[in-house]
Amino acid sequence: MDIKRRRLLSLLGVSPAILAGAKSAAGAVVRGDKAAAAAAGGQELVGLNPRGIPPAVQLFAMAPRLKTVEGKTLYLVSDGFPGADTFLHEMQIWFSKHMPSVKTVYRLKAGSFTQEDPKLNAEIKAHANGVIMAIGH
Repeated sequence: MDIKRRRLLSLLGVSPAILAGAKSAAGAVVRGDKAAAAAAGGQELVGLNPRGIPPAVQLFAMAPRLKTVEGKTLYLVSDGFPGADTFLHEMQIWFSKHMPSVKTVYRLKAGSFTQEDPKLNAEIKAHANGVIMAIGH
């Protein structure tokens, strides 16, 4: 199998200079070896992977399901995505026709879908039994 050295190193995400321990024009050792850098009398240069490492994902448990929504208050929350308000208003109409004991409250969330809305979250915690949130793609 004939693979060019540079191609192989680029697939590994490593610079050829780092593996070779080459000296730069300023006299620095380019491989992350502190002893070699000190011996060469230059600075140490460290190569970093430009792809980076994403932060760990923090998981949250989902809220327990309600046994029934009869007599409950449901908040219908839109993040402002086009069409979400229309969809949620249709849900309000459906609940009023088919489950009149369910109180629905429509709210528009402030900010984008990734941002918190502390005022709305406090209102939901104080008054809602459940939330249906329309999040656009």
